[in-house]
Amino acid sequence: MQTKKLIVLEGNIGAGKSTLLRLIQEQLPVSIIAEPTDKWQTVAHDENLLDLFYKDTPRWAYTFQSYAFLTRIQSIMEHIAQHEGNGPFILERSVYCDRFCFAKNCFEAGFMTPLEWNIYKDWFAWLVESNHAPKPNGFIYLRVDPDIAYSRIQKRSRSEENGISKSYLQSLHDKHDDWLVHQKEPCSSIKQVPVLTLNCNDEFEQNIQKQNEHLEQIALFIEQLGQKIHQQATLGVSHAAV
Repeated sequence: MQTKKLIVLEGNIGAGKSTLLRLIQEQLPVSIIAEPTDKWQTVAHDENLLDLFYKDTPRWAYTFQSYAFLTRIQSIMEHIAQHEGNGPFILERSVYCDRFCFAKNCFEAGFMTPLEWNIYKDWFAWLVESNHAPKPNGFIYLRVDPDIAYSRIQKRSRSEENGISKSYLQSLHDKHDDWLVHQKEPCSSIKQVPVLTLNCNDEFEQNIQKQNEHLEQIALFIEQLGQKIHQQATLGVSHAAV
């Protein structure tokens, strides 16, 4: 697993992740690992946990965040096991985003009890810091103003997102910035992982020039990560030989 090149696409709700992932898949030689929303919407075949979470967040916050954590890791392992080569693989969001943005926001908003939050953090630390979850080689952060994200959510009208407020998006935006831009959140396993930040305030779904700008930056970022991984591998071989 650690020989695979894994890059995570992060961003707030409404940042443009789905659109950009489609463009990446169409134009770059990568394999996409989408968020396992289908698993969240069909738990035990007919339970929509994502819908329950948005409709009654205090009741379902811990359940949903725990299941999201589990299914993200399952999706990575299942996808990579089915594909030969070392990637690159582009992953839609990560367990780190769950921990430092969504689950943390649930706790701070009072949707998780202190007991649930501490159990969640212990679960996260054991799985991630003990290398049970694959470590990414890079993050791509789609940064968007919360007001613009809110407008996009209203426009696409997904049923599970009807209850999302501007204040909720603002809180998630601040947490993404604290984690990926200001690096306020301590996590030793990803402390040195590079981050590419893309300004996604401009609508790019129909803007070919903006699409090309984003894709060029991403392609260069992937190339630079590949060079870094190769250098590290070469250095490791040299040390082993000594």
